[in-house]
Amino acid sequence: MENKQSSSPASFVDSTVVPGDVVLDLSSMTNQTIKLGGGLRQDCDAISAMKAGTLRFSKPNKYWIESSQKRYVPCVEDTILGIVVDSKADNFLIDIKGPAMGFLPVLAFEGGTRRNIPKFEVGTLLYLRVVKANFGMNPELSCTDVEKLLNLAPSKMDTCLKLQLACRESC
Repeated sequence: MENKQSSSPASFVDSTVVPGDVVLDLSSMTNQTIKLGGGLRQDCDAISAMKAGTLRFSKPNKYWIESSQKRYVPCVEDTILGIVVDSKADNFLIDIKGPAMGFLPVLAFEGGTRRNIPKFEVGTLLYLRVVKANFGMNPELSCTDVEKLLNLAPSKMDTCLKLQLACRESC
């Protein structure tokens, strides 16, 4: 399979890419910080596609691949809803409806200390942020917001609806 090489950063934006396509060449881009979203990975100076879909871009410099995948795959900085499944001494096990359960350290809350450990019952719905999401490992979650824009806290909702992944953008 031959890799397509991009001549400029915008050459693949809004076009269909397949796994292995090199969509960005970082050696030609100087003094720019780029955020990579789902479906992309960095190999030295090349950003390549990991899944088939449409390459998208949003300002200032975020790139991701939009595809019609059938399940949620967690990515760093995603904000998600999770359900507490189990409580351990150092963390909570959270169902995020992904390939693996997420874990939430007991200190990953605003003002979290050893004396101030939250108590959540099984079934509690939490609004969370993905901190680490590595392939083959359980994603690490947090209830702290780096930018202080969202209120990441236990949800007061009584009902949680399960929607198809294709419907998530329209809700």
